[in-house]
Amino acid sequence: PKWQRISWEEALDTCGSKLKAIVEQHGPKGIAMFPHGSTATYPMSFLEHTVGTHNVSEASFFQCRGIRDTAYMATIDTPPNEDVDMANTKVLFFIGNHLGENVHVSHLKRYLKGLENGAKLVVVDPRYSASAAKSHIWVQIRPGTDTAFLLAIMNYLIQNKKYNAEFVEKHGEGFAEMAEGIKQWTLEKAAQECDVPAAQIKEVAELLAANMPNVAIHPGRHVSWYGNDFQRQRALACLTGVLGAFGVKGAFVPPKGPKGLAKVAWPKHEGEVEGNLREMAGVHHYSPPGTPTDLIRDAAITGKPYPIKGCVIWGQNPIQTIPSQEKTIKMLEQMDFVMCVDVMPTDITMFADILLPDCSYLERYDMIKTGTQWDFAEEHKQYIAPRMPLVAPGFERKDSIYITNEIAKRMGYEDKIPVKTQEEAIDKMLAGAKLSIAQIKAEDGIHIQPGADPYGVKEDLVVKFANEELKDNGYPAIPTYIPVERAPQGYCRLLYGRSPVHTFNRSQNNAWLMAEMDDSPVWVNDKLAAKLGLKEGDTVAMVNQDGVKSRTTTKVKVTPGIREDSVYIYHGFGSMNPELTLGYNKGIDDCSLITKVAVDPETGAHGMRNNFVKLVKVG
Repeated sequence: PKWQRISWEEALDTCGSKLKAIVEQHGPKGIAMFPHGSTATYPMSFLEHTVGTHNVSEASFFQCRGIRDTAYMATIDTPPNEDVDMANTKVLFFIGNHLGENVHVSHLKRYLKGLENGAKLVVVDPRYSASAAKSHIWVQIRPGTDTAFLLAIMNYLIQNKKYNAEFVEKHGEGFAEMAEGIKQWTLEKAAQECDVPAAQIKEVAELLAANMPNVAIHPGRHVSWYGNDFQRQRALACLTGVLGAFGVKGAFVPPKGPKGLAKVAWPKHEGEVEGNLREMAGVHHYSPPGTPTDLIRDAAITGKPYPIKGCVIWGQNPIQTIPSQEKTIKMLEQMDFVMCVDVMPTDITMFADILLPDCSYLERYDMIKTGTQWDFAEEHKQYIAPRMPLVAPGFERKDSIYITNEIAKRMGYEDKIPVKTQEEAIDKMLAGAKLSIAQIKAEDGIHIQPGADPYGVKEDLVVKFANEELKDNGYPAIPTYIPVERAPQGYCRLLYGRSPVHTFNRSQNNAWLMAEMDDSPVWVNDKLAAKLGLKEGDTVAMVNQDGVKSRTTTKVKVTPGIREDSVYIYHGFGSMNPELTLGYNKGIDDCSLITKVAVDPETGAHGMRNNFVKLVKVG
């Protein structure tokens, strides 16, 4: 990319006129948006609600947690938000959840408090993660077979009458149908499929049974793995029901946070807006909010069922969040206009026509965080805390409300603008709870008030062990194991995860953090390394099953703490944009090797761990 610095006035005029022209020619459906994070909420509301485009795809849904949310809604009518009482549980159960590396401070506090209080920890993971290192039982499972493992546990509990019969009788629906449908999943069959000892599956089942209902079956967060993930998440929700682990101490307990906060949103588009690609195709009936990414990319590239000629990318880096990078680039190349708003020169910014600098999190008012502090004391308290700027924006950066409003004016929507400033937006939201920025500041930045006891099982809670609506839409009514392809001869499954030091790619130009970790070493099983003639610290490139070679190289980490059929690297490295001066070409970009696309049929979300690589020693 070659850049020319221009004024904000010219930039906003260009963005407004280009987007307006696309809407006039193609209608709202001619625009697509790829948002991420709180800063994208306000502009997303504008494009989706007021302009009227359906073509919005958030990475946080379609490449992360959307499958989890919709699978739980299909089971208990409620989306989870890591709502497990880890601090007070007797058993913590993780599948592929490596807390301690994917650092989310409030979750870690609950997790570590639970361990301090004596909770047993079960970790199911092909890799000896930070969580596995603290586990009482580490199940080194074959990747992609997690649902078989869960079905075997439930079948064992049911057949041996070690499930929570009272809870199931009162709150279960379709339990007998599920029990009959999973009978085939004996310990021995699951052991063979999952490549773990049958005795270990039994050990996990017995531990859960002995401590039910005070067990925390964690729903996970980034769960888009293999393309069979909706079924795994359904199985996790059903296992929680089999154990009766809803609403009681140490179980699945949605916190009762403060109420009353008002919403700030753009008004709805007048009249019906056509162009919902998912509905037109009649697929992915349990899609998260927005449109599955591949439906947008395919429509834009082919022009069918209609052209998509404008793209707004706000806080998302689709080059490193969406598999098949060449497809994303091809989509962008055919656009009439691409606008990108970001705080860092991530890879996607290379493909923008106009690049606008957003405020960093230290320079803006932001989302209001609310919650309940009931983990560490009997006294339940609620908190309300809006993020407030530490310093004024530098380097001509502007906040998302200013940018959105200015573009809206130029597109003819000035009369629809809901708020004029960040401060007005926050005060408007706080007013619903009879608070204000001034009052929050007077309380040192956080408002604390008495809270409600979060425990108790709702009388109307229904756990759909068999969901007939799923069946009507052509999907399995009960949680069902769907096998995935195994690694071809000479290849390993490429697994990835979060670095404990970095926030994906967003911190790759932070000199202090890069001094701590400027590479993504590849974890290689010690026996496999010996066969390949690799040793600790060797430099390697990767080649995937389609012959795609990594642009960059990385170092080998030899360890017994990973299966022989898998290798593992950190996500967010290997940036291709030279403007990211410290992160450029550091480590391997895992997403560049994800060229074989898997899509979850129920949700349309991507499976991100279905690619295989071989290691090529440099020199």
